[in-house]
Amino acid sequence: MFDLEEVETGLTGTRFAGQVKHFPSVSSTNTLALEAAQAGIRTGVWFADEQTAGRGRGGHHWHSVAGDGLYMSALVAPALPVSKALWISLATGLATQQAIQEVTGLRTDIRWPNDLLVHEKKCCGILVETTVAQTEAEAMLRYAVIGIGINLNHASFPDEIARYATSLRIEGGKHVRRETILVALLRALDRELGLLSQVNAGDLLERFSNASTWVRDRRVQVDEQGGYTGVTAGLDMRGFLLVNCDDGKQRTVLSGGVR
Repeated sequence: MFDLEEVETGLTGTRFAGQVKHFPSVSSTNTLALEAAQAGIRTGVWFADEQTAGRGRGGHHWHSVAGDGLYMSALVAPALPVSKALWISLATGLATQQAIQEVTGLRTDIRWPNDLLVHEKKCCGILVETTVAQTEAEAMLRYAVIGIGINLNHASFPDEIARYATSLRIEGGKHVRRETILVALLRALDRELGLLSQVNAGDLLERFSNASTWVRDRRVQVDEQGGYTGVTAGLDMRGFLLVNCDDGKQRTVLSGGVR
């Protein structure tokens, strides 16, 4: 049984206080949040025990076992230009990393832009979907839907993903309460989103670079522009990953998968 009252108490003083809606089963929490945004709602959190059609970056399906994971989407209206849209993904990765360590003590790595790994296996995926509002000055973000899936108490995974996936229970050896990590995650996300309007690019990008071993000097394969390999060389000012490719060129990863 999920204790929504405990979550609401834990979120007092944040932008998400009184905003969490809990469902036993949904197709996708991101879909619910997007529908709410299109109806004019500006802030909310949708949390489900199970997703039947959860999705990740690149159209991939997210493995959602009933009651064993954290499946949620947050709707926010950030005062950010479109040029800084990726900052939301980076900030969400940092917030999730902080929450996992706070609750479990586990140290996770962030694979750009926002997959969280433990011992090179994925325990969390993040999907951010945004819509643009055109102003006279520059294009601004109308809203952002932040979908987060964390493998909490899975004991095993299907054969096709078992080599690449893990859970906090497998790695830490302890059951993780969904209420506890949801509160920690939303409080951390509230802090990180608040910082976005206050910090310059250098602050955020430096913090992300320090939190991820994938940003610099990591040999990677990129599923973009026909695919290429090289060594990561930091982030540009928008937060996109730079790769010094084997052909001698430096490329900017815009949306491709990195592994």
